Amino acid sequence: MTPDQHDLWFLPLGGTGEIGMNLNLYGHDGQWLMVDCGVTFPKPGRIAADGTVHHRGEPPVQMADPEFIADRRDQLAGLIITHAHEDHIGAVPYLWPLLQCPIYTSRFTAEILRRKLAEFDLLHRVPIHVVEVDQRRRIGPFEVQWLALTHSIPDPNALMIRTPAGNIFHSGDWKLDDHPLVGHGYSPATFRALADEGVTAMVCDSTNATVSGHSTSEAVLHEGLLAAIGSARGRVVVACFGSNIARLHTLAQIARETGRYMGLLGRSLVNMSGAAKAAGLWDRADELINPGHLGYLPREEVLVVATGSQGEPRTALRRLAMGTHPDLELEAGDRVIFSARAIPGNEDAIEALIGQLRGQGIEVVTAESSSIPIHASGHPAEDELRAMYGWVQPALAIPVHGEDVHMATHARIARDCGVPKTLVGRNGDLFMIRPVPGIRRQVTETGRLGWQKGELVRVY
Repeated sequence: MTPDQHDLWFLPLGGTGEIGMNLNLYGHDGQWLMVDCGVTFPKPGRIAADGTVHHRGEPPVQMADPEFIADRRDQLAGLIITHAHEDHIGAVPYLWPLLQCPIYTSRFTAEILRRKLAEFDLLHRVPIHVVEVDQRRRIGPFEVQWLALTHSIPDPNALMIRTPAGNIFHSGDWKLDDHPLVGHGYSPATFRALADEGVTAMVCDSTNATVSGHSTSEAVLHEGLLAAIGSARGRVVVACFGSNIARLHTLAQIARETGRYMGLLGRSLVNMSGAAKAAGLWDRADELINPGHLGYLPREEVLVVATGSQGEPRTALRRLAMGTHPDLELEAGDRVIFSARAIPGNEDAIEALIGQLRGQGIEVVTAESSSIPIHASGHPAEDELRAMYGWVQPALAIPVHGEDVHMATHARIARDCGVPKTLVGRNGDLFMIRPVPGIRRQVTETGRLGWQKGELVRVY
């Protein structure tokens, strides 16, 4: 199955009909362009008393099976990574040996990718091309332009993919944050210009399509986090996603305002902060205290940012709850703040962790229980989707990055915005954008691979 010069195809192998392990293919004139290559994690089964999550024998890290394109890797022009979240970048070290193609991405994302590849001795084998906002690159028969948007991680990019057969706007993960704390913002004029040029199809994030209104700006969180931290009498631990550099900026500012020293606990936090510093996105990284010093400070002077907001085993927060962290021990009267919402499937693990903390007399504040926002989603709610459709005005809408309910709601919103045609499908469906829009269902088998004991294994 090879596209000819008149064809413009979209073939998702992961991330459509589900949230996670994104792997997308665009086909035109005998070649394919891959966009994103991410991982997912199995839904937990039984949770042991020590927080260990049993996955019924499944590998703890899973990704889309790339067999379709691996069998055609001579037709693979390149791989674009839109941003550095695990569900978009995490599978690269595992799958690149099967693909062996050049990778194109932003400066911050490249910093994260290099760290991942180095762990697998792939750093000097993988060609990485850093692309700046608004730059265009010719990748096989595709001319791709990187467009600035905002998300919950630095340097996210949307893509305008141009071909003689038609133009595709690929949103990646995004939100409309008018006051981003880190990295570039966005300009409505950029997207209105795409409409003037003509957008054949818009392939777009559906994660929060069922949420009315507009997402919360990162800048709004300062008030809620300051109140939660400033009123604490003991140590404060804030659990958040390690990739949210904007949240670290806010917490560093609050540490100065409340007279606390801030330290990071957790490998992903340390890696992300190092990458942000290397990419010129965090000029206050040197103010962080050595984690080994946290235990010697007065309790009221300690602010810790820790991994483990999803109740994962072996993360910093889990070890703090168990009393096994080498750098710090929590006591009754200390406070843990969850500056993150539960990812579906993690609720039981988080509840078990919260119960473990409260059982020791540790105060717990969650995003759900706080009367003032202490967490902001990185995905567009309904009003943001409507704004983007008003700017881009595509002839065709293809919702992705969501389960069935999210994509169906997204398609309805697109139709309400005047988009003439919508196509809703799943992994393995071939979306024919040109010459005639339509879907061929399940043209290729899709499944999952897992990483277990140093090798790829088939999950299903």
